[in-house]
Formats: sequence, C-alpha cells, structure tokens
Amino acid sequence: MGFTFKQFHVDDFGCGMPVSTDSVLLGSWAPINHAKRVLDIGAGSGLLSLMAAQRNSLAIIDAVELDETAANTCVSNVANSPWAAQIRVHQQSIQQFTEATLATNTAGYDVILCNPPYFLNGPTAASNNRATARHALTLSFTELMQSCAQLLSTDGIACLVLPTVEAHSLIAAAKAVDLPLQLAVAVSSVMGKAPNRQLLLFSQQAAPADCIAEDFAILVQHGQYTDTMRRLTQDFYLKL
Repeated sequence: MGFTFKQFHVDDFGCGMPVSTDSVLLGSWAPINHAKRVLDIGAGSGLLSLMAAQRNSLAIIDAVELDETAANTCVSNVANSPWAAQIRVHQQSIQQFTEATLATNTAGYDVILCNPPYFLNGPTAASNNRATARHALTLSFTELMQSCAQLLSTDGIACLVLPTVEAHSLIAAAKAVDLPLQLAVAVSSVMGKAPNRQLLLFSQQAAPADCIAEDFAILVQHGQYTDTMRRLTQDFYLKL
C-alpha cells in the first residue's frame, strides 16, 4: 500500500503515523533549496527526507527514527528512491543522536524538519508505535527544541508543523532554549474555517525571503485545492 508521489513511493506499513497532509505541507513549505545539511527528526516512513531530497539534490540528509519497524521501513523507502546516496537513516532517539553528533563536533544543520508527537495529554493509541508517534511520551517539546537549538548551524532554521493548540506549547519551549519563533503560518482545512494547524519556523536569524509567509487554506468550499496549496504541492501530488 502506501502513497505514490510523482517521483517516489512511500510505504508506511508499521509506522505509527502514516503519510499525512501535515507532513506533505511541511515538506513542501520548508525553505531548503540552499541547504547543505538537513536533519529529519522522527522520520517515520522517510517522507520528509524524500521530499527534501527531491527539492534539493545537493543536500546530505540525516533521518532519525526511534522505532525499529518504522526505521526499517524508512531504510527500504530510501533504498527504493532516486536519492539513496543522499539520505542516511539512524535508528535511535534524537537525544542519543544529538549527544553523539555534538561529541564529534560535526558542523550544524542548515535545516531541521520535524512533524513531532503532538498530544501532550489525553488517551493514547492502543499500539505502542502509534502512541509514541502521536503523544509526547519519549520526546517532550523541551527536549525536541533543545536538540534543535544544539544541532542547528548559526544561520540554520528549524521547521515544524503542529495543531494550533499544541503550537503554543512548542513556541514556549523553543523560547526557553533561546530559539525564537521567526514565522508562523496558520493553515485551515477549508477556506473560511478557523486554522487547525501551524507551520512554524524557528531560528536565530530572520525567516528566509523565499518562505511562503501568508496564512492559507488547503481546500476551497467545493473541495478543490486552493492556489497556494497547488503551488506548494504540485511537484509531489500525482493529480496536480
């Protein structure tokens, strides 16, 4: 099964979070055209890494995924893509990856991408991998943003997507580690409805000029994609 895009296929079997509109939005929106090093935190099936590789053929991409099953699926998706040489998959926690990377004094990342576990409380999913992917059980917002702050290059950016309610907690966690919010784009599912997700960009520098900064909706009232959504995703979705 999985999901087929214009230039690659993603099998999301065994991943806590399947291919989602949120990840497609983030992977299309994040300004990565000039990045040399990209980090995908909580890579899951590898969708964000594959989108980054398609958009930037020169970037070296590290995909970090804690869950063994998801990491194996990510390895397979990368191997079956045109960009196997660009993407390295690491099956470990971001906390472990951060510690190991800092120990080697490796240069920082130009772009960090993350569609993080976002539920801070409430009932968890029955399966362990889905619960881990959806709830902040093994990775708090504070730990996540601390890793981002430590792993970014001086002028690097961290781009994340979250439901609107949880975004406020993430912004506060980033502020606490001196990684200020530079841009927030509110996205609604249908034009005229209240935004239900936020595309967030954190950096010590101002947001890049090539980043889409206006709020937008995914669909117009009669179910078709808005012009902004088409512009963002036309290189990926088969029917655009």
